[in-house]
Formats: sequence, structure tokens, C-alpha cells
Amino acid sequence: MLTDRYYLIVPASGIGTRMKSDLPKQYLKLNNGLSVLDQTLKTLLNIEQIKGCVVAISNKDTWFEKSKFYNHPKLLAKVTGGKERFHSVICALNALKPFVNNNDWILVHDAARPCVNAEEVVTLMSELKNHSNGGLLATPVIDTIKQATNRIVETTLDRSKLWQAQTPQMYRFGVLSKSLEKVIKDNLNITDEASAIELLELESVIIPSSKSNIKITTPEDLKLANFYLDSQ
Repeated sequence: MLTDRYYLIVPASGIGTRMKSDLPKQYLKLNNGLSVLDQTLKTLLNIEQIKGCVVAISNKDTWFEKSKFYNHPKLLAKVTGGKERFHSVICALNALKPFVNNNDWILVHDAARPCVNAEEVVTLMSELKNHSNGGLLATPVIDTIKQATNRIVETTLDRSKLWQAQTPQMYRFGVLSKSLEKVIKDNLNITDEASAIELLELESVIIPSSKSNIKITTPEDLKLANFYLDSQ
């Protein structure tokens, strides 16, 4: 019988050099006074279905212990993140083993996506609750996309088939663990969980989401995130 228990992993060990700041981007302050990470956790931990959370931080992190969510009852563990995002996710999965079974759902969400909409996350849960693998939030690509090498255009891609991946990306614990084990075994590098699922040639479902669920990478993104949050 399939389960409907949900657990959250937030990789938050990145440095974010493109922000041109001495402070990692997940700890930059938003207009509402919360850090980017705290805003992310506030939204997601308020979702009733999420039973627990693991946050992966850098071994040099001195900021998370000051977070208002550091002692949150849903925070099951704090782990040291790895070199790449997927290493951090693996560490978090290992920390979750005492709490979960293979059919439980794992939502992996970027710390630097503070504008995530709780209703869209609940839709993700609802739409995929009977699926054997899982899926992700994504938004359709509306711009014309060129494929190029050294800035020389090679072809125009069919945008009707293109989606911009977002997070959370939600997969069953057993499926996600197996897919990431293959990444390690084959010495591969991936940038999201859906890519790992693809390596096992398993079905992954897209749930459409809004463009406001941006990932903060540059100073301009921080301004845009404040705009979206102020609008909410």
C-alpha cells in the first residue's frame, strides 16, 4: 500500500559567488526581515502534510544556528552538505533513514527559492499521491530558445516540449535513493533530482507552476524575489 507521508530536504550549503556578497545567498535578508532560507522554511514547514525536514549546510556555516527555525519541531536533523548538491541530498537521505520507509515521499527544495507557493506544493502532493515514482514543479518555456556553440547558433529548439525545472522535486524515498546511488556508482554529475530519475529511465511527471518560484542567483534576482514576496 502506498504511503502519503512527506519529508523535506533543503540543500543549503552553497556559497553563491555570483551574488558578490560575503554572506551566502541563503542568509541574505529579504524586505520582510527574514533570510532567504528562513522564508523558504517558513512556507514549507507550515504545510501540514510535511512531517519532518533535514537541512544540509556547509561545514563552515555559522549562520543557521541563529535561524528562528534552528529548533523547529519538524527539523529532524542538520547535516553537513557535500561538494555538489546531490551529495548534500544523499547525506540528508541518510539522516532520514530512521524516520522513513521506501514509499514515503521526499521533497527536495532549493534554499534559494523563497517565493515558492505553498498551494502549488500541495498540488504537487495531490497530483502525484498515487504515482509510483514522483515528479517536479516546472514552468513552460515561452521564449525562443537557441542552441549554440561559441555563440554561433546551431538550431532553434522546439519550445513546446521545453520546461524550466523548479523545486520542490518530489520522489519516493526508495526511488530517489536508488537513482542517486547510480549517480555515485557511475561517477556522474547532475544538477537536480529529476536528472537522477531519468538515469533509471523512470517516469517523472511535471506539475505546472508559476514563474514567481525563482531561484536567487544574482543581486537582480534578490530584488525580483522581494517584489514577488511583497506582492503576496
